[in-house]
Amino acid sequence: MTLLAPWWLLLLVPVALLAIGYVVQQRRRSKYAVRFATLPMLARLVPRRPGWRRHLPASVLLLAFAALGIAAARPQVEMEVPRETATIVVTIDTSLSMRQTDVPPNRLEAASAAAQQFIERLPERFNVGVVTFSGTTAVLTQPTTDHQQAAATLRNLTLENRTAIGEGVFTSLRVVEAQSVLMPEGEDVPAHVVLLSDGRNTFGRQPSEAARAAARAGVPVSTIAYGAPPDRDSSYAMSADTESLAAIAEETGGTAYTAEDRAELSDVYQDIRSSIGYRTEPVEVTHYVAVMALLAGLVAAAFSLRWFVRLP
Repeated sequence: MTLLAPWWLLLLVPVALLAIGYVVQQRRRSKYAVRFATLPMLARLVPRRPGWRRHLPASVLLLAFAALGIAAARPQVEMEVPRETATIVVTIDTSLSMRQTDVPPNRLEAASAAAQQFIERLPERFNVGVVTFSGTTAVLTQPTTDHQQAAATLRNLTLENRTAIGEGVFTSLRVVEAQSVLMPEGEDVPAHVVLLSDGRNTFGRQPSEAARAAARAGVPVSTIAYGAPPDRDSSYAMSADTESLAAIAEETGGTAYTAEDRAELSDVYQDIRSSIGYRTEPVEVTHYVAVMALLAGLVAAAFSLRWFVRLP
């Protein structure tokens, strides 16, 4: 928690002095009763019960005063608030390895279904684009708020030879750049690339080069290494290059994930949606603290009226 006007905390000084004065007054009252009262009267002047009731209204009232002092200092806390808009580019590997059936019915169909669900559940004002890569790259959808249209482009993907992860990132960056040109002047819309691959770079520019370009552009790239590890007896020896994908995410400020089945992939997309759909920013909570102070004061008054038929 931070304070926008910390000097107002000086108001807590008189509250502290009032608390000290209350304690001193209670001790003086007890000493006075012992010195001047006869023993039969002492039980009435200094009763053992209900001692805590006598102090509770005053204690709650002091808490109310302290809360008012804190409210005057205008406290603020870091909170997650929904983003109004953003540009998301979903980039999917369409190399021949995605036809493997270790993830039923096969990697491509499972990944496509999870990506469609991810796109359809993004906030309505988010612009979503779709890019595929194998030996070549293709922009299936320019960023649009029509999420159903974007998701539909993932239903009939074509597989090709080779895997160009670096080129997939570069193409996604061009899509983001083109979208930023279309935005109103002065409007800073955050962008994020979500890249899924089940293999390693075999063609085109290196992923490390693409990661440096994304970092310079200020576009985080979250990566998903997808597919179950190959069995020892399997003729398919290629698996996701988790190290290269993680390096892309780390250098660009994204997050690296791994998913070995469809359920894990859905969980990954859920986590990504939560991270890019909200931003953390300071929010002033003065009104909340003031309401707490008011409620505390009312509670103190209610206790005092109930037990002692007077206000504290």
